[in-house]
Amino acid sequence: MGSKSTDMLQYTTLQTDAEIEQLLALQRANLYKNTPTEYQQDQGFTTVEHTFELIQTMNNAAPQVIAKDQDVVVGYALVMPESFQDLIPDLKPMFVEIAQVSWQQKPISAYRFYAMGQICVAESHRGMGVFDGLYATHKALLSSQFDLCVTEVAVRNTRSMRAHERVGFKAIHQYQDHTDLWNVVVWNWS
Repeated sequence: MGSKSTDMLQYTTLQTDAEIEQLLALQRANLYKNTPTEYQQDQGFTTVEHTFELIQTMNNAAPQVIAKDQDVVVGYALVMPESFQDLIPDLKPMFVEIAQVSWQQKPISAYRFYAMGQICVAESHRGMGVFDGLYATHKALLSSQFDLCVTEVAVRNTRSMRAHERVGFKAIHQYQDHTDLWNVVVWNWS
C-alpha cells in the first residue's frame, strides 16, 4: 500500500458503536498483558482495559477524542472528568493521588481539571504526529472548560513520557500503586 499520509487523518470525537469497537480493539492490541516486554519498552503500552458499555457511558458524559484514517480508528485519547473516578477501580489511586498534589502552590483540586484517561496510537500510525494531534484536539475542545489536563504515565513507559513532555506536560509527582510506579504530569492551559 505504500507509506501513510497524514492528510488522510481526521481528529474528531467518538460517534458510533463501530468506532467504540475499533477503539477497544486498538486498546486490546496494546495492553501491557498482551504485549512482550521488549515491545513495551520500545513502543509503550496501555494499562487499563475498558468495556464497550464503559466507553459508551464515558462518551455520553464527555467527548472522547479519536483519530481516524478514512473509516478506521487509529488513535484515541480518553477524557476522564473527576466524576468518573468510581467507574474504573484501577484509576481510583490516580484520583486519590491527584487530590494530594499541588501545582504552583495550589492543590490540583483548586483548578478546573480533568484526567486524560488513556492515549493510544496504532503501531501503523506512530511517528506521524497522531499523539500530538489527539492532544491538540483535546486542548481545542476542552481548554475553555478546564485549566489543567492531568494524567499519569508509568515511569517504565519511557516512550509515552517523552511524548507527553513534548506536547507540554510537566512531571510534578511520583507514586507507587498496585500496578506500577507512576509520574503524575500536568499540562497547564490557564
